Amino acid sequence: MAKRIGILTSGGDCPGLNAAIRGVARAAYERMEGVEIIGIASGFAGLINGQYRAMDKSEFSGILTLGGTILGSVRTPFKDMRKIGADNVDKVASMVQNYEKMKLDCLCTLGGNGTHKTANLLSEEGLNVIGLPKTIDNDIWGTDVTFGFHTAVDTATDVLDRVHTTAASHGRVMVVELMGNKAGWLTIYAGIAGGADVVLIPEIPYDRETVIEAVKRRAEKGKAFSIVAIAEGAIRNDETGMKRKEIRAKRAEEGYPSISTRLAHAIESITGIETRTVVPGHVQRGGSPSAYDRVLATKFGIQAADLICQSKFGYTVAKKNGKLTQNKLADVAGKTKLVTKDDDIVRAAKNIGICLGE
Repeated sequence: MAKRIGILTSGGDCPGLNAAIRGVARAAYERMEGVEIIGIASGFAGLINGQYRAMDKSEFSGILTLGGTILGSVRTPFKDMRKIGADNVDKVASMVQNYEKMKLDCLCTLGGNGTHKTANLLSEEGLNVIGLPKTIDNDIWGTDVTFGFHTAVDTATDVLDRVHTTAASHGRVMVVELMGNKAGWLTIYAGIAGGADVVLIPEIPYDRETVIEAVKRRAEKGKAFSIVAIAEGAIRNDETGMKRKEIRAKRAEEGYPSISTRLAHAIESITGIETRTVVPGHVQRGGSPSAYDRVLATKFGIQAADLICQSKFGYTVAKKNGKLTQNKLADVAGKTKLVTKDDDIVRAAKNIGICLGE
């Protein structure tokens, strides 16, 4: 039975990481005798560079409500893991060596898609690894929800709520750019919850004229304002099929600092309605986790501890149809859960008259 457990948090931070760390530790302490928790700093970078320490049991108290991560997090792209950089360090070999140096029985990795790919790589190298799915994007394959998502939806919804009052007061169109480079879960959930009139997500390329017509129709009906929620990764229909680098280059040539600015300029220049942009940015990642995410992250931590007790490694925990379960890391790595046009949330948006830009 595994007793020396390493924990790291990798990729972008999100609410609920500390709650999950706490869940793993407290459940492990309850289930097993002589447990030692080794905290690895700065994600996989810490595992590569040997930044770790034995943690005291008291360190897992008082962190349930704390945002961010007490272990620190750094983005270490999966695509670079096999590359030998200028420092001449073999990253994979260093991670394996440090795992052995720490005398770990298993490693828990808390992260998103990139983290799961690296976790699977380490599993293939023979390490005992368990993943926990976190991301505000909710785009990890095989789980209905990731911790951090609901808190981000609450935050983004609050932004839309506040924008509503100023938009109505001034008779403006407000274009709110929300996070989500590849997946639109956050934008469409917040858009529905925040009463947006137009919701644009990466999975459904939008037609600019369709969006402008939707704003015009509202104005013609006496609605003096409109709210547009647009994901940072949304694309126009004339950008379909283009690579991300090509899209970025095209937008740079057009001279707009963001996708929301480009759309706002088009709306105002064609309709004559004053249009403003709001980009909440990393505010969506920050702050204390919601009650839902505290419970979910705790449950995921407990599920991870259960897998450790069973010596069942090479898995990531998940929630499917309301029940806790797990998926093989090999089945999850490299897959992304995207919004589909036949998803319930898309049908809901359409059924209440939200324009999706098609």
